[in-house]
Amino acid sequence: MPSASNCRLYLITPPRLDDVAAFSRVFEAALRAGDVACVQLRLKDVPDDEVIEAATALIPIAHDYDVAFLINDRPDIAKKVGADGVHIGQDDAPYSEARKLLGPDAIIGVTCHDSRHLAMKAGEQGADYVAFGAFYDTATKQAPTRATPEILSWWQQLFEVPCVAIGGITVENAAPLVAAGADFLAVSSGVWSYPSDEGGPAQAVKAINEVIAATPMSLLEFDA
Repeated sequence: MPSASNCRLYLITPPRLDDVAAFSRVFEAALRAGDVACVQLRLKDVPDDEVIEAATALIPIAHDYDVAFLINDRPDIAKKVGADGVHIGQDDAPYSEARKLLGPDAIIGVTCHDSRHLAMKAGEQGADYVAFGAFYDTATKQAPTRATPEILSWWQQLFEVPCVAIGGITVENAAPLVAAGADFLAVSSGVWSYPSDEGGPAQAVKAINEVIAATPMSLLEFDA
């Protein structure tokens, strides 16, 4: 018998924010539209001062809605701006260094691609979540791996550490990942590029939450 899903939405910012003030208004409307557990600021190929500027503007908004705010890749910036934690990839600062810098209460999540081994290693080290992906084609970044929903079911049945599904997730394709056992759906362009004539990002947040609420967890079979 399928069980209720406790999945929640995890927003990732666009890779560039040319107008932080304008994005701040869209950002607040999105958070106001429905449940969001976490936001990750992921700006690519921009100077540190732009990351700091964006974080300084967005963190108070996130905290007004009780949303955790993470910085991608950079525990040093996360500490400087007072973020709630950091998301680190396999090529970023090691988990141990991030934890030492940010302390025991910070949220530290780790990219694990499609690897059970990397996920178990991250969990054993103390990661607050493991992220699997990409599940679908994504325009946000070049995904080195393609994960299948079975890995979410495998993780969900064997481990307590939450798992995040990432990569090309939209309103239309989110349901199978919720059903497979994702604790969080990490969504970027699926929210920020949602058509304005259909309600824009705020409507996307509302719609994804509706998909989550309507989709029971029905874990898939997997190879041991």
